[in-house]
Amino acid sequence: MVKVAPSLLAADFSALGAEVARAKEAGADLLHLDVMDGHFVPNITFGPQVVAAVRKHTDLPLDVHLMISEADRYLEDFAAAGADIICVHVEACLHLHRTITRILELGKTPAVALNPATSAHTLAHVLDLVGMVLLMTVNPGFGGQEFIPAVVPKIEQVAEEIRRRGLDVALEVDGGIDRKTAATVVSAGANVLVAGSAIFGCPDIRAAITSIRQAGAGALQ
Repeated sequence: MVKVAPSLLAADFSALGAEVARAKEAGADLLHLDVMDGHFVPNITFGPQVVAAVRKHTDLPLDVHLMISEADRYLEDFAAAGADIICVHVEACLHLHRTITRILELGKTPAVALNPATSAHTLAHVLDLVGMVLLMTVNPGFGGQEFIPAVVPKIEQVAEEIRRRGLDVALEVDGGIDRKTAATVVSAGANVLVAGSAIFGCPDIRAAITSIRQAGAGALQ
């Protein structure tokens, strides 16, 4: 099953509650929240308070993507704010196994993200501990970037390793995802598609979500 996770980074923050409700009504499977600190990535977005505000407006799973340095310092805050999935970057965690273990202790689903230039081999010793892997198909930091095709073989590699080990691990992609690239990444093995401007930039976000989901599902036929 192909799931679509609208990225709230592209939503109208002046009416965030309404945007969250609109995404659910339009058929979103989960909501993606990009947390940036201006250090690990060259942009600043929001923190636990916004996650808590979103939590008040929806029962959809909240997929919180921590593009921040020293993520361990804030795991409890994001867990308390209502995150369901807490995703940390391999590149930002000195002790990745410890970080994942702490997320599990907090009763949340741990996920691990890799930047485009990061090898899939970095997942070898933690893949059996996480509920999801996020492969960035753009360099993180800003919305609206173009999809990087060179990541597709890595999607295939990670998907094959998940199958080989018989794991129940979702494979998410984020960056430049629209109706056209959805088919490419799902063919490679992805099953959770994050899209921001391709959804919130459209006047009819239900049609946008449906189009992305159908394009991905069509690649499986």
